[in-house]
Amino acid sequence: MIESNFKANLIYKVEIMKIINKKSEKSLIDQFINNLKKDYFRKKKQNKRFSFVLTGGKSPKKLYRELSKINIDWNDIDFFWGDERYVSHLSKNSNYKLAMNKFLKKIKINKKNIYPIKTQKSISKCSIEYSKTIKKYFKNKKINFDYCLLGMGEDGHIASLFPNSEHLYKKFITRPVIRKDFKRITLSLNIINNSKKILLWLNNKSKSKTYLKIKKNGRKIPVNNLNKKNTIIYKIH
Repeated sequence: MIESNFKANLIYKVEIMKIINKKSEKSLIDQFINNLKKDYFRKKKQNKRFSFVLTGGKSPKKLYRELSKINIDWNDIDFFWGDERYVSHLSKNSNYKLAMNKFLKKIKINKKNIYPIKTQKSISKCSIEYSKTIKKYFKNKKINFDYCLLGMGEDGHIASLFPNSEHLYKKFITRPVIRKDFKRITLSLNIINNSKKILLWLNNKSKSKTYLKIKKNGRKIPVNNLNKKNTIIYKIH
């Protein structure tokens, strides 16, 4: 009886991702912006810079457009990318071009606050240089971005980390990824998971349904390896 009561009173700590559910993308964006403002002003009071990793793909287009309208001092924020296709920055397939056209060109920000993944040299050199850029930014200390915004592919990939990838569990800063469609450069899972806040952006019902399906498929799916303690899922229900 004593043993039974003891077990009944045990408290088990289970890490659960925070989920923000909204009925529309507009409501989801509004919530994202409110949270960003709170985190930004908290950092500003501490007189510290704010680091923000951007994502590519179609998912963040409306979010980027609305972010460009908010009234904050963007020069307090430094922007990085979670991954990039190994294409010209003028290409329609460039994550850099997407973020610039939909967001960064529309705000007042110094160019030195924007840290793109360059693609002019060999892919290996570009990856090495971006790793060095990130290390220098964090002064060779722990790399922990304030925000890491992520989209999710239909197969559950995040950044350019794909299911069953040889890169998924390896520790590095950035690394080239060779795919049939595009060569890419990506942040590692461990760098993503070191971020203070990981923001998974599921901006439509299809993405949300896909996530609910693939989260049952275990750790071979990249999105299922996100740090639960630091991840906030923004999703439509």
